[in-house]
Amino acid sequence: MSRFPKLSETFVLDEMRAVEAQGVRVEVYPLQIERPAKMHPEAGPWLGRAHRAPLLSWPILASNLAWLARQPWRYLGTLALLLWHTRGSARYCAGGLAFFPKAVWFADRMSAEGVGHVHAHFASHPAAVAWVIRRLSGIPYSFTAHGSDLHRDRRMLRQKVSAATFVVAISRFNQRIILESCGSDASGKVAVIHCGVDLGVFRPDGRASGRNGQAPVVLCIGTLHEVKGQRHLIEACRLLAARGIPFACRLAGDGPDRERLARQVERAGLLDRVSFLGALTHDEVRDALRQADVVAVPSVPTRDGRREGIPVALMEAMACGVPVVGSRLSGIPEVVEDAETGLLVEPGDPAALADALERLLRDRELARRLASSGRATIEREFDLRSNAARLADRFRAGAGR
Repeated sequence: MSRFPKLSETFVLDEMRAVEAQGVRVEVYPLQIERPAKMHPEAGPWLGRAHRAPLLSWPILASNLAWLARQPWRYLGTLALLLWHTRGSARYCAGGLAFFPKAVWFADRMSAEGVGHVHAHFASHPAAVAWVIRRLSGIPYSFTAHGSDLHRDRRMLRQKVSAATFVVAISRFNQRIILESCGSDASGKVAVIHCGVDLGVFRPDGRASGRNGQAPVVLCIGTLHEVKGQRHLIEACRLLAARGIPFACRLAGDGPDRERLARQVERAGLLDRVSFLGALTHDEVRDALRQADVVAVPSVPTRDGRREGIPVALMEAMACGVPVVGSRLSGIPEVVEDAETGLLVEPGDPAALADALERLLRDRELARRLASSGRATIEREFDLRSNAARLADRFRAGAGR
């Protein structure tokens, strides 16, 4: 993966733990060193096992020089192909150059340690590094395509898919994009395996709706970034307040838009209605969901092409039996069926978002029905253990075991 441990990428941590519980030993190879101010407690035991290193060091340099001396044509040919396949994309070409020396070192480390299969999270730089490792070491690989890593720039995607043993799409929407880009020859390689939720951790708490006359809580969980659409939720809150609807809105997460969103809240006169909870751990997210009456996931496509896959926060809310409002975008309609397992609105439409929130806040019977159906959907299609078992089976097959 790109970075480890990363607080917002709980799906990677959860999947590693669940796959290892299936009897597959997991080693962690992050492309960049992450020093988070806050991390999930479950990530702690993995830090000592993570093969973390700077982009360049003496061991990495030695590994590259050894390859250049021992097999110069394979080494230089792999680098040349990487640059050729990423030409025209400054981000991918620069990333390829930056990560290539470490990819060579990874190939040596993995070969020495008997790694049987490489799985990369994200179709961008991690999948490119897995491609390099495959060419140098022969170790088979696969990768998971999530959201912006697939939707924003598909440079080199055809080559990554062609060389992979299999590819995981987290939604049917992503599967269609991959097949449209790579052709029907890839159809047998691309499997839809959803990111999963630990149903033992994220589950309904059995409380009745409402809390002793307190204002109902609208919760939004996610990095404070344009792609998450919080500015549209704040505008929807302004509309709800103007309608006289009682509510409190809580924004969980941190990110680059924190100050801008705080200023928007102040300008809208919502300081007594909207609060920022900051970045939360697994347990804190679960506790926040237990206090929520509705969860809003107002995702939008960004100006630079970013878009969500299926937000984990959406799945966790549904697993907890909280009714949700999501955007009609990417793979979200695959988990939120409008008026059946939640409500859907068009991305970037604050008025429609306000209407949907008001509907759930006023009609508690509808909210209960959608919440119950939502939980059933997560149990059926998004169970972490079941989906991890499917991955583990593919890893064993890919490694020839």
